Amino acid sequence: MLAHGPLLTPDARLSRALVRSVPDAVTERLCDLGNIEVAVPVLVLVMAYVVQRTRRWRPALAAALAMALVPALIVPLKDWTARPGPLEPWAAGYFPSGHTATSAVAYLSAALLLGPHTRRPWPTAAALLLAGATAVGLVLRGFHWPLDVLASWLLCAPLLLAVGAVSRSTRGSSSRTPSRRTGPS
Repeated sequence: MLAHGPLLTPDARLSRALVRSVPDAVTERLCDLGNIEVAVPVLVLVMAYVVQRTRRWRPALAAALAMALVPALIVPLKDWTARPGPLEPWAAGYFPSGHTATSAVAYLSAALLLGPHTRRPWPTAAALLLAGATAVGLVLRGFHWPLDVLASWLLCAPLLLAVGAVSRSTRGSSSRTPSRRTGPS
């Protein structure tokens, strides 16, 4: 499918139409949102905030594990597929996009951790905006094909579903609020 197939031609056409349609100075900043040095500290700060506020470690640890699994999932696929890049056909390892996966897991995990504490949609909206901006920047700059980015989003979905499940399962009570079953402490 990566060497031939029905999706390659539309992928290449879309890429040719989009690459460098926005100034590089803009798209490079968008791409930087997916750098480990940018995305991971955001997640770490949110994890620390949530643990400090709730005294519950499980959701933060689930988010940390999801982030740690990103390279374990993405790097072998890059090596296995060895897909060339849009602007560098001699280079390999573009499928799937590591920057897209990093931004998706970092920002959306942070939103999943923050969501119960804000009771507003802004964390999810901000996370989708940041992760989406990263993906768009990578395609517009020519660092990745559109399918590289889409594949990363799909590969990260199970990790994010797991973080969401752990976050929801531990919402019941915190050490600072009385449990419904036991009454006031």
